[in-house]
Amino acid sequence: MTSWLWLALASLLSCAGQLCQKQATRPVPMDKRNKHLGLWLGLALMALGAGMALWLLVLQRIPVGVAYPMLSLNFVWVTLAARFLWREPVSLRHAFGVALIIIGIVLLGSSL
Repeated sequence: MTSWLWLALASLLSCAGQLCQKQATRPVPMDKRNKHLGLWLGLALMALGAGMALWLLVLQRIPVGVAYPMLSLNFVWVTLAARFLWREPVSLRHAFGVALIIIGIVLLGSSL
């Protein structure tokens, strides 16, 4: 069970890192640009680094053929976060794709 929690946390940290990268590209006043960019890219590196370290722990405990497809959750987390943080639109086609990813993850997880 702990391995699955590590997997979920690795996925969330990877998502957080990607969201920090997006935030670093957001427009800010010129006098705050360097500080803004440095802060968000620094947070992205920390989140992605921690996620990668956890990913290595996961790979020691869960077969890669099972663990790797679970990282598809990143598409779900990023889509939801972008929708709520930046009000990015989610088309019906995109939402259907996210639903298919969730169904695939449920099928993979239940087959163990």
